[in-house]
Amino acid sequence: MSPLLAEARKAGEAALERRTRPWTIRAPDFFADAERLRGLVARLVAGDPDGVAIVPSVSYGAAVAARNLPVRRGDRVVVLDEEFPSNVYPWRAAAAEAGAALVTVRRPPDGDWTEATLAVLEPGVAVVSAPNCHWTDGGLVDLERVGERAREVGAALVVDATQSLGARPLDVGRVQPDYLLAAAYKWLLGPYGLGFLWAAPRHREGRPLEEGWIVRAGSEDFDRLVDYRDEYQLGARRFDVGERASFSLLPVAIAALEQILAWEVERIAATVAPLTARVERRAAELGLAALPAARRAAHLVGVDLPASAPPDLTSRLAARGVHVSVRGRSLRVSPHVYNRPADVDRLAEALAAELAP
Repeated sequence: MSPLLAEARKAGEAALERRTRPWTIRAPDFFADAERLRGLVARLVAGDPDGVAIVPSVSYGAAVAARNLPVRRGDRVVVLDEEFPSNVYPWRAAAAEAGAALVTVRRPPDGDWTEATLAVLEPGVAVVSAPNCHWTDGGLVDLERVGERAREVGAALVVDATQSLGARPLDVGRVQPDYLLAAAYKWLLGPYGLGFLWAAPRHREGRPLEEGWIVRAGSEDFDRLVDYRDEYQLGARRFDVGERASFSLLPVAIAALEQILAWEVERIAATVAPLTARVERRAAELGLAALPAARRAAHLVGVDLPASAPPDLTSRLAARGVHVSVRGRSLRVSPHVYNRPADVDRLAEALAAELAP
């Protein structure tokens, strides 16, 4: 979970203050911030605002995708080994309901998730769910190659970009996902409880999970809400979560995305890459293997832990003022633009002390 930017915190505090005076919130306010946020997300993924839905989580977005992508008896659905659970459970359920098979791409010994994924994409695969990089160690998936192969075999591509969006450039025009999902609380520097879905044009007439009032055509006119209408608002807005106007969360996310776009994702990636490279070098000095730069994203690196590592290693490191995560078999290190080389050296020193026999 990222820290909130100072400007994002200010926006959140102002939003909470406003909620103490609800009479200042007018009907247009239920739509203005949502549309502003939709436009920022579209810029971030090089897509269009009509393709963006505001959702509360990746699991919600994955449920939308699973509801609208056809999976039939005998089909195969592909997921990655040790993937984040929200990208596994919806597809396990969809496969079980349809009588399809769930195929797991096993962790490749050489760390090449792209080739390992391509190897299982054959005719008969209905859906492949893949991240831009693996959540445990940053292992990279070339989404453009996976997307191209998925289209060749007639499979839909669902991308969870939570671990990379905001720190690694992503262009939906080049990847061509059917659905792209992302939570706001990581590299988007936003609040918990908010996420985004981008749907390809061919899926924007699909069935939403909810039948909320605000996604219906004409919902801007509060005086006519009881004149019920079957038509939805344009594009992927039909997939928006209920109460998507969240007056406390949207301003925080807007401030964060505006800053990310001002910094530019390419520059963020270029700033962080030397830090993860330094993690890799310092780990090697300790006799620890890290996923090499050629096999991972530039902003996230996993260090393999020895079997002798204490089970409470992260707590011990936190006591030393070093905050990292253990995910699967990896110590996951995710520096950002606020980190410096000295922070990596402190990590190495703390690891050396805690892993000493």
